[in-house]
Amino acid sequence: MVCLDEISKQLVAETRTPLPAEPGQPERVDYEYERCGTANLFLTCEPLAGHRHLTVTEQRTAVDFAKEVRDLLEVRYPQAERVVLVMDNLNTHKPAALYQAFEPAVARSLIERLEIHYTPKHGSWLNMAEIELSVLSRQCLDRRLSDVDTLTQEVAAWEQARNSDARPVNWRFTTPDARIKLKRLYPSIQDG
Repeated sequence: MVCLDEISKQLVAETRTPLPAEPGQPERVDYEYERCGTANLFLTCEPLAGHRHLTVTEQRTAVDFAKEVRDLLEVRYPQAERVVLVMDNLNTHKPAALYQAFEPAVARSLIERLEIHYTPKHGSWLNMAEIELSVLSRQCLDRRLSDVDTLTQEVAAWEQARNSDARPVNWRFTTPDARIKLKRLYPSIQDG
């Protein structure tokens, strides 16, 4: 089982050199910045094994998604007959994206190896990749990064550190909890 999600990151540079921290004085950073574009980060995680993988792309398109799925299947899990892929209902997260990016025979062979599970609408927090993105945002992305190369280096270091710990996700949300919390999202089945 692999969970996939993505996040965009605004790339910003300093317009003035920050003043370093001194005894009794924190680092001082000017509120002005220079906008340097955006980047997209795909995060896949295997929650039971405690493994994460990040890919930085310059944009978020269906073709970028398709390339990430192909890499997942052919590079990271080439021996797996089937990969259970959990993701949200983003407009680019569709099997049709594979047909946009690749020849029909390639797209079909990739789709046949996938078992896709979408999180419910307004329930993307059920995707454990979103939890990992939250950790990434707090531990790595909560500062100014000015270019794609720097972003790529920083998230690679975070990924390596996080994977060296190999801590699985301790998911505590049970099926009975889901039946209560998500009751309004699912129709009830009446006897009779």
